[in-house]
Amino acid sequence: MEDKGNTALKDIRVLDLAGQSGVYCTKLLADLGAEVIKVERPGGDPMRRIGPFYHDEPDPERSLYFWHFNTSKKSITLDLTNPDGRAIFHKLVKSADIVVETFQPGYLRSLGLSYDDLRAINPEIILVSITGFGQTGPYNNYKSSDLIGLAMSGILYTIGFPEDPPTSLGASQAYHMVSSNAAIGALMALYHRDLTGEGQWIDVPMQGTNLRMSEMVPFTYWISGKNRYRSGLEYYRARRDIFDCKDGRVVCSALGGAGAENMLKWMENEGMAADLRDDKYAPVIALIMGSSAYGKGSQQKIRLEAGKGLRDYPEEADHIDEVWEAFLKTHTREELFVGTQTRGVRLMPVNDARSTVEDIGLKERKYFVDVAHPELNEVFTYPGAPYRLSETPWKISRRAPLTGEHNVEIYVKEVGFSSEQLDKLRDDSVI
Repeated sequence: MEDKGNTALKDIRVLDLAGQSGVYCTKLLADLGAEVIKVERPGGDPMRRIGPFYHDEPDPERSLYFWHFNTSKKSITLDLTNPDGRAIFHKLVKSADIVVETFQPGYLRSLGLSYDDLRAINPEIILVSITGFGQTGPYNNYKSSDLIGLAMSGILYTIGFPEDPPTSLGASQAYHMVSSNAAIGALMALYHRDLTGEGQWIDVPMQGTNLRMSEMVPFTYWISGKNRYRSGLEYYRARRDIFDCKDGRVVCSALGGAGAENMLKWMENEGMAADLRDDKYAPVIALIMGSSAYGKGSQQKIRLEAGKGLRDYPEEADHIDEVWEAFLKTHTREELFVGTQTRGVRLMPVNDARSTVEDIGLKERKYFVDVAHPELNEVFTYPGAPYRLSETPWKISRRAPLTGEHNVEIYVKEVGFSSEQLDKLRDDSVI
């Protein structure tokens, strides 16, 4: 193994058999320092053919999708459906700590690569199996996808506007959620193995994992018998939270929530508070501020009717939103960001990709990292660490591997095949 420095998983080897639903799991482990060997079918993983592509040139070595999800990994090619390929995989399992796979339940067993088969080769092996619905149950062999993961967990139903059908999230969020939890499971299994010497099989269903991410939605139904409504531009407060401004959009509850008094003063200074100081709007502003029965933080205590919320003042709340947005539209995102934060109000811009990568906060924290692609004679900027470990730092150690880039390193230098044997394996389509 190469020297990984003082990274968290520098002594761990992972065999990566994962498809799209698990590729982020192995990326997390690789960037934590594990030696992740991506086992690709001869000709390369199908993910290499997912766009967009560098310079819009479709090429399995230029997929930005593949680049993003496979940093710090190595690549070998191997046909697991070939008996000779499985025999080679058995050799690799002897020195592995973790195997991550996303096949349909029973597929590895049909190849003689089940958890029991792997454990017979390496008693300490940890197998992480990511599927749509788990290894058991009535749905276990049903086909799944990121969209199905969102739909079947109930998350999809809560996304969008009340008057519209459920709406999908972007960027494969169901896959990210199941992958993140699979990585957590793998780390816990490593800890258990360090204590006991025992490996184990981790069954990670996307439906169950994503259900845990739906927060209180199941509890709401169990307790009240009601589905949570789709909130559109709202968050949880029954009022809009996303507003237009002069050059884009910002996120902030009307009048800034607990900073409503500060915002009203700012609006008054610019002659844009309209009639919001009228008694008619006092109860609504008190509710916006997160009040209890009395208007906490307001100039005078406002007695609120028991059990009443923002939904009980639709006309007044809509008017406050209109006045608020009229004020916001006279300012840029930067002006509002500075003006509200200096007034103790939580307002932030709604960033697109450009404003995110140019964000001064991320730049100051050196979040983005440069990764060299020597075969292209280019250096590209990648998203950086999701967390900072002071003693065992996270890092991207290399760009995503080329197809079979490490065949010689693994098969010749480690397994012991000669160059002639490697050529024959290639000619026989084993690798």
